[in-house]
Amino acid sequence: MADPITTRSRPGVNASAADASPNAARSRKLPRWHYLFALVAGAANTLSFAPTPHGGWLQLAIFAFFFAWLTRTTSWKSAALTGGAFGFGNFVTGVWWLYVSMHYYGGMAAPLAGAALVLFSLYLAVYPALAAGVWSFCAGHARHGSAADDLPFSPTWHGALAFASAWAIGEWLRGTVFTGFPWLASGYAQVDGPLAGFAPVVGVYGVGWMLALVAALIAQALLRLLRSRRAASGVDGTADIDGAPAKPNAAAIVVPAVVAVALIVAGLLLPLVQWTVPSNAPLKVRLLQGNVKQEMKFEEAGMRAAIDQYQQMITSKPADLIVTPETAIPVLAQQLPAPFASAVREFADSTGTSILFGAIGGTITPEGQVIDYTNSLFGVTPGSHDVYRYDKHHLVPFGEFVPWGFRWFVNLMSIPLGDFYRGAPVQKPFMVHNQPVSVNICYEDIFGEEIARNIRESATPAGVLVNSTNLAWFGDTIALDQHLQIARMRSLETGRPMLRATNTGMTAAIDANGRVIGRLAPYTIGSLDVSVQGTSGNTPYVTSGNNTVLAVSLLLLAFGFAFGPGITRRRSGK
Repeated sequence: MADPITTRSRPGVNASAADASPNAARSRKLPRWHYLFALVAGAANTLSFAPTPHGGWLQLAIFAFFFAWLTRTTSWKSAALTGGAFGFGNFVTGVWWLYVSMHYYGGMAAPLAGAALVLFSLYLAVYPALAAGVWSFCAGHARHGSAADDLPFSPTWHGALAFASAWAIGEWLRGTVFTGFPWLASGYAQVDGPLAGFAPVVGVYGVGWMLALVAALIAQALLRLLRSRRAASGVDGTADIDGAPAKPNAAAIVVPAVVAVALIVAGLLLPLVQWTVPSNAPLKVRLLQGNVKQEMKFEEAGMRAAIDQYQQMITSKPADLIVTPETAIPVLAQQLPAPFASAVREFADSTGTSILFGAIGGTITPEGQVIDYTNSLFGVTPGSHDVYRYDKHHLVPFGEFVPWGFRWFVNLMSIPLGDFYRGAPVQKPFMVHNQPVSVNICYEDIFGEEIARNIRESATPAGVLVNSTNLAWFGDTIALDQHLQIARMRSLETGRPMLRATNTGMTAAIDANGRVIGRLAPYTIGSLDVSVQGTSGNTPYVTSGNNTVLAVSLLLLAFGFAFGPGITRRRSGK
């Protein structure tokens, strides 16, 4: 790893020479391999996420390298290109499973599916590029016209804080713009990493902020150590005013290293804090995994077989709560087969079992037309003829609605897609005995702010989270492990257990501390029987959502933008 060239002078070139040759300084460009290395580092960052065990430590090393690599850049453009290359490498290797859904299940030609994946990854890479570009402005070098401004950045405290803040804002924007796609937000890799303890305080974007800050401080300490050694040996020509070799500044090395270690220790100790407390009696839960093949799910024979299978699985054994995967019963709720409806109702009443099953919602007009289709979960409570209903709110683009102007893209696939109706942002929980249960469907659980909002704004805050999903669209890929890791982050953020019932995997139960207490092997038929303890109380993240990290990041970026250049000039002796 090459060390950054100091803002005082280049190796072998004194300040007067640099000032005398402004055009030469401005002509300096980074070699192409610089961006190739950034792309490779981004691809390596994919290894930080599930299924890699304890990948958060690997990610910390990769981000330290990434920040050090950014310090080599000479302008906001080169910084943005470096960030974009890192992001593209991360996303094209991290969400390649989208190719499976488009090609194998969507029937899209392989070249088109591959091109779509590349284009989507390029779009996602815009956000780390934006973060790196914003960092370069706030680090103090990108807004001046002197020759020295084309020299590489020197790692500083305000530069480290600007990097953390710009990175967090970039990830938040990626998870918000155009309905958002926060998959592979950097904080997810820290679920088993050293910074997981910050999750209930500041959420996944705040964990990403901490990751970027700690990595930047580590890089700052290491680069200053390397610089001091080079200066002491006279290699880089750095000298004091009297011409003597510059003396190493021990504090500039030790202090950022100590702060980085202190933040890591804090992250390791914070899980000892109990933000929530047990509430109500534990629930005996059965989570069903039918392993219904995706290509058969909406065929007439496949639908009948799935309904019969889930009827048998539901009624085979009682529990406090039984949960099926998303659209396990792939028909309109009003058109449920009578044998299924009567069997489930009788089983619930006779055994005291509450049942949540996935089906299609909709409204039938007086003319017999079905409108306002919804992706829904329906709940049956023993002794009550009222049916609970949850309608999915955060719909999947190209899966549950077609974005404006992209009908042509959907037509390239052989999947009959239409537009579903959205449920309300906050919906009432499903009551199991006296325990409120908050449900969500499919990838709704990747939006932590929405999960926290449901708890925060509900008249009856839930003590247990339930996710019902179908990942069969993505085959036996890393998407299954990644989604489970995301669900674990939701438990850490909210201090509540998360139950996952999936069609093909990962069906699992997660306790309030983010630990997996049971799971089924993917692509098997089975049921997971677990006991879960609900909780009550709010973590700091549930109370404030993403507001804390956004406010701090914007404030620090504004400070860096206003005062960073002046700090840099003073440090450079200008």
